[in-house]
Amino acid sequence: MTLHENQTDDLIRRALAEDVAGCDLTAKATIAGGQQGSANITAKAAGVLSGIALADRVFALLDDTVIRQWHLGDGDAAQPGDRIATLSGPLRSLLSAERTALNFIQHLSGIASATREFVQAVAGTGCAVVDTRKTTPGLRYLEKQAVLHGGGLNHRMDLASGMLIKENHIAGAGSIAAAVSRCRALAQAEGCGSDVWVEVECENMDEVLQAVAAAPDIILLDNMTPDETREARKLVPDSIVLESSGNITLSNARDYAVTGVNRIAIGAITHSTSALDISMRVGAAPDGV
Repeated sequence: MTLHENQTDDLIRRALAEDVAGCDLTAKATIAGGQQGSANITAKAAGVLSGIALADRVFALLDDTVIRQWHLGDGDAAQPGDRIATLSGPLRSLLSAERTALNFIQHLSGIASATREFVQAVAGTGCAVVDTRKTTPGLRYLEKQAVLHGGGLNHRMDLASGMLIKENHIAGAGSIAAAVSRCRALAQAEGCGSDVWVEVECENMDEVLQAVAAAPDIILLDNMTPDETREARKLVPDSIVLESSGNITLSNARDYAVTGVNRIAIGAITHSTSALDISMRVGAAPDGV
């Protein structure tokens, strides 16, 4: 799952334009035109990297004469002090692209790192960690790719990728059974068939029983406790994927995972993570540059 290159480049160009990187007044005032230099991008905190390929394109699109050597890539673990990249070329270009490149790496690496923490928390249980659609507008594909880099899985990418029946849909359809039936009928009419899954969100055991009778592909347990989740697991056949979501944190993720649910959905890994601390420092131009 990746953005096409033209989509990625458009995003980068908009980010560079937002920063007016082509008119870096500070760099123009302090750095002589044509002055060459080098820079190292370094991890200042432990985490999992994401956004490396994107950052590489930032430098390339701003100035294709910048030489980029990446020592670590997307999905790699980094420790404080690890050198992520060595860059060389026009010093003005290195400085003008710095913030845009680091913004992408730091934000996406924060998501990958948070995902990895949840994956490690449930390791050995057979329970997967999945994301949600609670993403930054315009950055969903990149943020969901960061989840993959952290070892998680993607839930539906968008509203056309699957059918998630929530309380408002149930109210509109009249019942869980009616909602599932209508979703199945639409998928058949649209020629989607089994390519589009149907999921029902349940808030209590009565709704779980109704959902089991309607036989969706997935049942989502919303804001249930681990004990309630364990009881629901007894009611749901193995033919239906069981998912938990809501109020799941690093401290209780394993409590949910050991109940037998197939996966836990964590919105916080995309909407509430901290950026990974990464910096860039310039030096003299290396020999031969």
